[in-house]
Amino acid sequence: MTRFWVGGYGPDMGGAATGIGLLAGDEGREPTTLAYRGAVVPAASPSWLAAHPRLDVVYAALEGAGAVAAFTRSGETSLTPLGRPVDAGESVCHLAVAPDGGSLIASCYGDGRVVRFGLGPDGSLLQAVADDAAELRAALLGEELPESGAAADPLAASDPYASDPDRLDPNGSPRVSHAHASAFLPDGRIATTDLGFDLVRFWRQGPSGLILDHEVVLPRGTGPRHMVVHPSGHLHVVTEYSCEVFTLAAGPDGRWAVVAATMTAPIAQIGSDFPAELARSRDGATLYTALRGSNTIAALRVRGAGEIVEPLALADSGVDWPRHHLVHDGLLLVAGQRSDDIVVLDLDDRTGAPGRLRHRTPAPAPTVFLPVR
Repeated sequence: MTRFWVGGYGPDMGGAATGIGLLAGDEGREPTTLAYRGAVVPAASPSWLAAHPRLDVVYAALEGAGAVAAFTRSGETSLTPLGRPVDAGESVCHLAVAPDGGSLIASCYGDGRVVRFGLGPDGSLLQAVADDAAELRAALLGEELPESGAAADPLAASDPYASDPDRLDPNGSPRVSHAHASAFLPDGRIATTDLGFDLVRFWRQGPSGLILDHEVVLPRGTGPRHMVVHPSGHLHVVTEYSCEVFTLAAGPDGRWAVVAATMTAPIAQIGSDFPAELARSRDGATLYTALRGSNTIAALRVRGAGEIVEPLALADSGVDWPRHHLVHDGLLLVAGQRSDDIVVLDLDDRTGAPGRLRHRTPAPAPTVFLPVR
């Protein structure tokens, strides 16, 4: 049976979700019978979910509370808290778990923090790892690190455009750091996006925290949001403000650089369309992003060795404010945050382009899907 954990916004974030929900269908007829079965465990606005690579443990970003929580599978369709939530940072909005299951990276939109948590043998959240510099600084000043263990970003992001006379973002607000997502790379490094400062940052894991390796600066006002790693090793990054997909590659010296950029769709409306998630087909031949505003799904074809990206198709998402989408068994699941529903779209077997709306089910302010293993 096809099943998914569903995260969503609760009352503290303007939604009606009461916890992590379950989306399930009848065996053999899943595409047309998927239904939201209600919350399986209480949680305050679990807006992003991530799974441990080996254990039946699910991690949730409690965005409104600025905390990360762990849950263990306690039945076929139930979860139980695994320890208490741990403070991460303001508006924590994304989590990524290391392939070896030893750590978790939390990205915080509100204060720009990138926080690494260790994970115990049972998958539980351990105290966040501070960097040596932070510990030394605290010792010299006679200060204490936060009791929660949630250490600030070891090297807080600096605005590469700080000298520009116009210090406003595309929304007319002052430019501030907004960490938004992370991805573990094949060589063991970690990439993170800073939507507010137009940065893609690359980190190494040290024994006492994250160590900044280098940064790639994107054009001013692009707003890098989410990313996917292509099977070739290229990194595709979608931008919230400029409606583009930037493709990055690592050079012989290990430093990453932009090798291509393309619009998500020829008719994307900058200023009124805001790309959300970026997903790919299993073989990496197609990328999908959702444009909040026009409420469409843009498909892009990936060619060459992963470095060539071209607009392929644009289709109605079937929802209002498509916050997240997931490719699964030749179909595309789309979460409508503002329409309180989830839809299933067909994908063309030959081209990968999104097609007709196959199914719809009500769900409270859905923001993320996670397949149940």
